[in-house]
Amino acid sequence: MDHYFTPLYTFVYGFVLGCIFLVMSHFQHWKTKGEFKRYKTHLSDKLELDAKQLQDTNKERTRLAQENEHLRLQVARLNERSDNKMQRELEILARAEKHMLINAPGFAPAWEMAKSNSLNQIQAEETGSSFPQKIFRKLMGTGGQGSMVALPAEAAKNGSDASTTSGSVA
Repeated sequence: MDHYFTPLYTFVYGFVLGCIFLVMSHFQHWKTKGEFKRYKTHLSDKLELDAKQLQDTNKERTRLAQENEHLRLQVARLNERSDNKMQRELEILARAEKHMLINAPGFAPAWEMAKSNSLNQIQAEETGSSFPQKIFRKLMGTGGQGSMVALPAEAAKNGSDASTTSGSVA
């Protein structure tokens, strides 16, 4: 047993042990190097995907900006039509009415009564129970099947325009 601890054996033991540690360290180095390479490929893939997503987002943003501009021009063009102008004016007046109802305390009851009176008048005209329509029905008679002959849409529209115009003047 004494001859196993001679300087030569001790050197060999140390050399073998060093070689084992060297192999282990090289194995760990190659393993770490492989992981580093894998991380680099993951990073480059992620950067490529992010760049592609950024490009797609920019394309989508420019497409939406163009579509927004197109829609803005279309809205402006449609607002220039006379019937759309009237609808827009009606919307403005409706919003102004709501604002006045909220902010002007004495305005609301009078306004609501005027609106209900106007609504009753329009409903009476539409059902044919207003005085001018009663006279017109007696003079002209009824339709072929005993029903009322309705006014054409244009005449009804002109009549309602006249009533709203006269209502707004008073």
